Amino acid sequence: MLEELGVPFEITVVEIRRRDGSGKLDERNPHPHGKVPSIEHDGVLVHEQAAIAAYLADAFPKGRLGPPVGDPRRGPFLTWLAYYTGMLEPSATSKFLGWEVPRGSAAWVDLDEVLPHIDATLQRHPHIAGEEFTLADVLFAGAFEFFGRNPQFPLTPAIRAYVERCVSRPARARALARDSG
Repeated sequence: MLEELGVPFEITVVEIRRRDGSGKLDERNPHPHGKVPSIEHDGVLVHEQAAIAAYLADAFPKGRLGPPVGDPRRGPFLTWLAYYTGMLEPSATSKFLGWEVPRGSAAWVDLDEVLPHIDATLQRHPHIAGEEFTLADVLFAGAFEFFGRNPQFPLTPAIRAYVERCVSRPARARALARDSG
């Protein structure tokens, strides 16, 4: 997200707990549960990917990667950020871990319901929140690029084309280069 915005930043590498039991809580990690990512900007700590995306879009409006308050595109942008954390992540995690999705509750739905909704959206628009690339696309395309390597997560042609559009952006290449050292 920060590469897309073109703003200077520093990365602090922290230890995290992993599913295999390795790792540990790291006192340098400001996230209350020792997870990543989190950011600190002007003394403000923000964690959780959707909150970070909304915060950065507002903090750096010149980047034009999230519609401002009052713009009619703001609602879809915020909706997709919430959908990412409230529907896509839990449904994908449930699928991979073999957990049954609770029916008849206010919880998430099965991945088989989530993907058609996203696919239909991407058949109508080039980006998840509409016609323009936003920080929501960083989240969705990154997840699809990661999860799409697993045969349990079938990507439709529209989703595959979307991922390719998003992950081929120069900011993604810069971020990967920075991550690899």
